[in-house]
Amino acid sequence: MLKKYLDIHPDVKRALDEGKPVVALESTIISHGMPYPENVNTALKVEEIVRENGAVPATIAILNGKLKVGLKREEIEYLAKNKNVVKASRRDIPFVIAKKLDGATTVAATMIIANLAGIKVFVTGGIGGVHRGAQETFDISADLTELANTNVAVVCAGAKSILDIGLTLEYLETQGVPVIGYKTDEFPAFYTRKSGYGVDYRVDSLKELAVAIKAKWDLNLKGGLVIANPIPEEYEMDYNMINNAIEDALKEADEKGIKGKETTPFLLSKIKSLTEGKSLESNIQLVYNNAKIGSKLAVELSNL
Repeated sequence: MLKKYLDIHPDVKRALDEGKPVVALESTIISHGMPYPENVNTALKVEEIVRENGAVPATIAILNGKLKVGLKREEIEYLAKNKNVVKASRRDIPFVIAKKLDGATTVAATMIIANLAGIKVFVTGGIGGVHRGAQETFDISADLTELANTNVAVVCAGAKSILDIGLTLEYLETQGVPVIGYKTDEFPAFYTRKSGYGVDYRVDSLKELAVAIKAKWDLNLKGGLVIANPIPEEYEMDYNMINNAIEDALKEADEKGIKGKETTPFLLSKIKSLTEGKSLESNIQLVYNNAKIGSKLAVELSNL
């Protein structure tokens, strides 16, 4: 039944069949997260980093209604330039398939498709979460409920700092999703290494982390894990500078009535201009760092 919907790249299929490490990568960063040509260059470089660290990259998207697990270079280029790509989360997948549309997958949708293909590790920039002011708007990312239900380990640089990080962590705790700090006691906030909030467990060894992940799923404890891997210090942004930029961007979004799935792309674009492009460079570097750690984790998991 799944074969009807899933199109797995031969390299990815071979690796999965042979039990080799595979790392899932999302595509929203290509179509909605970065400008051209940085989006293509970053996507290709991330795939290269995954290979250098012993795993096979599987960038995930929906093209012409097909769930694609592993993209060719021309498909990445197509996603990067095409303006009519749907930002696809869980609710969108059936309709993007039925209408034969192109969809760039969010964290939630990438987790779903990775899980269908049998991929256990997924690398992204930052997870979605509870938006600031959610007590009025109820704006909570579907990424969080996906993490509660889908067995994929998500390596990220924490949650995007435009979110309410305290409420995001509370939500994850309620859903029983472990939040692990890789070599850190503090949950990182995407552009910065600090957020003022702790993690559930600090892990300094990827082998130990792999053992814990395997135990979770062996015991049928459903759901994913958040592996928070802080941005490298040399690319970290000033905490106050980024928070001031976020406050200004949030105010403007509110004044313009920007809501729902349009919020994050607007805020990231605004923050980029307010920080004179420094946020884009930080964003790229943290994704590279996550790709390195995620690939090594996938290798450790495949060794168990």
